[in-house]
Amino acid sequence: MENSDITLTLTPDEALVLSDWLYRVQTDLDRMIDDPAVWAPLHRISGTLDKSLAGVFAADYAERVEAARARLRPAEDDGDGN
Repeated sequence: MENSDITLTLTPDEALVLSDWLYRVQTDLDRMIDDPAVWAPLHRISGTLDKSLAGVFAADYAERVEAARARLRPAEDDGDGN
């Protein structure tokens, strides 16, 4: 494997929704992850998201997350089957 970093780019909506999801499923992940090595990248991703997202601690956080989810959901008539 090459010894170079991998960069992942997310939109602000994607980052907010992913950060919220990671927070909510943390307890489930404890049961699902069978290799402690997986926690290192998960903590790095989660920490980076928390540092990058100013809205994580906003009073209207729940509304921001729901608005981001709504923008990311595919339109019902897009025909892709998802």
